[in-house]
Amino acid sequence: MPVGRAAATGPHVLRRMNVAAVLAALREGDAPTARVTDLASLTGLSRPAVTRALTELRDCGLVEFTAAAGSPQLGRPAQYARFRAESGYVAGIDIGPHKVLVMIADLAGQVLASHRASVDRGAAGPQLFSTVRSALTAAAAEAGVPLSDLWAVSAGTPGIVDRERGEVLLAPSIPDWAGLPAVSLLRDWLHCPVTIDNDVNLAVLSERRRGAAANTGAGARAGTDCLVFVQWGRRIGTGIVINGRPYRGNSAAAGELGFIDLVRDPDAPPGPRPADGMGPFEQLVGAEAIHRLALEAGVAVGDAHDIAPLFTAARAGDPAAVGVVDRVAARFARGLAALVLVLDPGRIVIGGGVSRAGDVLLDPVRRHLRSHTLVPVAVDASVSGERAVALGAVRRALDVAEERVTASYQGLG
Repeated sequence: MPVGRAAATGPHVLRRMNVAAVLAALREGDAPTARVTDLASLTGLSRPAVTRALTELRDCGLVEFTAAAGSPQLGRPAQYARFRAESGYVAGIDIGPHKVLVMIADLAGQVLASHRASVDRGAAGPQLFSTVRSALTAAAAEAGVPLSDLWAVSAGTPGIVDRERGEVLLAPSIPDWAGLPAVSLLRDWLHCPVTIDNDVNLAVLSERRRGAAANTGAGARAGTDCLVFVQWGRRIGTGIVINGRPYRGNSAAAGELGFIDLVRDPDAPPGPRPADGMGPFEQLVGAEAIHRLALEAGVAVGDAHDIAPLFTAARAGDPAAVGVVDRVAARFARGLAALVLVLDPGRIVIGGGVSRAGDVLLDPVRRHLRSHTLVPVAVDASVSGERAVALGAVRRALDVAEERVTASYQGLG
């Protein structure tokens, strides 16, 4: 299927669009090289238009021509072109209250190195930003990539984010993080484009491209154009895709599932918000609530961040553990049903630390969800795990890097 191109007029705009279409087809192809005829078929462009675009990409160092796959040739361009993914690099960053995960990737999205740094409990914004800087420096060093070679950096963070202005407006889980000019500080340091978005919105990008929502097989892609991704850990956040496009809402606050209240008397006045900013649903089914329920049932678990023993016991058939898991699943399904009934997604992907429990938790979630909804919906665990946000950030950084290349053709004759 040809790569779609928006309507435009004028040779300069068409030239830029042609370069962007050819670059996308070559960068995302299954093989390291591609023939001009194949690229013409993929993009819907003529052979001369593809050749012109490839020549311009060669002149800026992103493409080399080869006589055959992997065989460089000098002089007149041959029939094969190779995308030089090593000509630049991007970074994706997952910023959270407990950890910072940085990935360095080439321009084809191949992750070259990742570095995980712990964050002290209760660390405030300035300390967190210092951790981000040191983790980014360490990841680049592990990849053997100078920071000056980064073409774009993208970061994901919990909370409400104004993506256009690059500002965190509200971050209940990280003190003094909202309002900190992290994007401008990183941009001034790295001298490259820097973007920031809600972490779960970036995780959706990863899942649609390479995770549970992108698996191949009969019917496996069904629902990827209307998708809900739920990050289930201590906090609960939701990323929404409608008709193939991320949906953020009027104030970038769409999908805050953690603040749905399933317990409070509807006639009672609202109470004060907890000091830690936890929403009612997070207090009901977040990791800390699951840990508390396990202890009350007499199930042996670790510290407040370790609920894995609960699911191990349930998998082994321990009656108390099975009962706790079913109770948690029933609660979670009731909250999830509110989104399903409103959005009617084709697929739900569950990520975050709790999702590592797998089907021992998701099977009862599926069972309870069926009793609350009108039509069935697929519920899968994320295959990207804790890497989903950073991988989505890499994807966003690649898009920004591509814009940097194609923007250079705007206004040229």
